Amino acid sequence: MLSVTAPGVHLDRDTEARDLARAVNEYAAEVVKDHPDRFGHFASVPLPDVDAAVAEATYAFDTLAADGVVLMSNAHGRYLGDPDFEPLWAELDRRRATVFIHPAQPPMPLLPGTPAPLADYVFDTTRTALNLVLNGVMNRYPNVRVILSHGGGFLPYAAYRFSGLAPLAVDPDRNAEDVLRDLKRFYFDTALSASPSALPALLAFAEPGHVLYGSDWPFAPQEAGSYYNHHLETYPDYTPGQADAINRTNAQALFPRLAD
Repeated sequence: MLSVTAPGVHLDRDTEARDLARAVNEYAAEVVKDHPDRFGHFASVPLPDVDAAVAEATYAFDTLAADGVVLMSNAHGRYLGDPDFEPLWAELDRRRATVFIHPAQPPMPLLPGTPAPLADYVFDTTRTALNLVLNGVMNRYPNVRVILSHGGGFLPYAAYRFSGLAPLAVDPDRNAEDVLRDLKRFYFDTALSASPSALPALLAFAEPGHVLYGSDWPFAPQEAGSYYNHHLETYPDYTPGQADAINRTNAQALFPRLAD
């Protein structure tokens, strides 16, 4: 599944972002057209320009036959549960779309000597997922399938912290079970996250069918992919059929066009 990674397509001004989104989406659509049995693509949209994002998603689905959209975890510091982004979520829900969320640099200084993908990306994935749940997006738009990259950051590990404390700290009208239900709606990929410590938490938390293979290639080089593939392939505690489901069949359910 082809997609553009951080920082996405909105680098400066709205006009240039619209043009860049259209260019990368048309390029990806041509790759899929040439090799329809090998590739799919997630269309880029120029958030935080909401009107243009809705328009580009419409074009990508109706004209380019996109398999979903990719969103960065924040758009110039605005997280995906931002109320101004509601029109985009409403359109994606109407289309029963698949949404792939890739992390971006959070709106804060880098930790000295630590590149953003090493630490900040897992933090920002978790941050935007929690923002989507606490702002009610996952509850209001039940038809959208949302994939969190990199094992969901540390969401699987901290989910019960979030569900247990959110009613006390954020909204006393919601109970822990409601928050947990919305957190469990997410799908997760294994890119850079298949490890002896991360896999048990991910597989314990994720709903059946919600864990998908991911490689992060080519942004993560081949040696990184091989390192995590080794852990994924040698994990000793899969249930029967679980490894095959992660490697392929869970994704086939999301993208039946590619199932054959």
